[in-house]
Amino acid sequence: MNLRHGTLAKYMGAFALCCVLPLHAAEWTLTPNSQVTFGIKSVGLSIVEGRFNKVQSNLKFDPEIPHKGSAHLLLDVDSISFSNPSLKGLILGSEYFDAAEFKQVKFVSKQIEPVAYAKYMIRGDLTIRGITKPVIFDTTLTPSPQNPKVLDVQSLATIKRSDFGMRKALGGVGEQVLIQLKGQWRLE
Repeated sequence: MNLRHGTLAKYMGAFALCCVLPLHAAEWTLTPNSQVTFGIKSVGLSIVEGRFNKVQSNLKFDPEIPHKGSAHLLLDVDSISFSNPSLKGLILGSEYFDAAEFKQVKFVSKQIEPVAYAKYMIRGDLTIRGITKPVIFDTTLTPSPQNPKVLDVQSLATIKRSDFGMRKALGGVGEQVLIQLKGQWRLE
């Protein structure tokens, strides 16, 4: 009889735990004022800065269970605006983004790892020009004091452009590209 009672107690405990914990993380999307940008530097000077103006986004996230979360971004290459508009044709051309063939940049997370309060390492796969490489975004997700359905976000990653087939050098343009997401995730 002790065995049955112990087994019943174990199942009741598991049932109670399931009722308390959410079955899945909340779903968030980026607000329209959020920005996904990139910058390439050479000798400490900013050479090229760009912003993706069309972004599809999805974040499944609960700060109580961040390891069960996921992030997905789909960026429209033709929507990029540049700090120096005269470079648009070159950078969207075949030597760099090759926008005629590769219409989107994609990021799909594999793991959200908490490192400190409101700080996370989001590991995932970044695809540019049809080439997929692992990337880590150092991310801060802070609940907005004005709205409990909003998370302020700042996320940074550095990649090598040649890893994605962008090999041509342009007047000393650096190899390192800083990608930044800044804005807010809104609870759907």
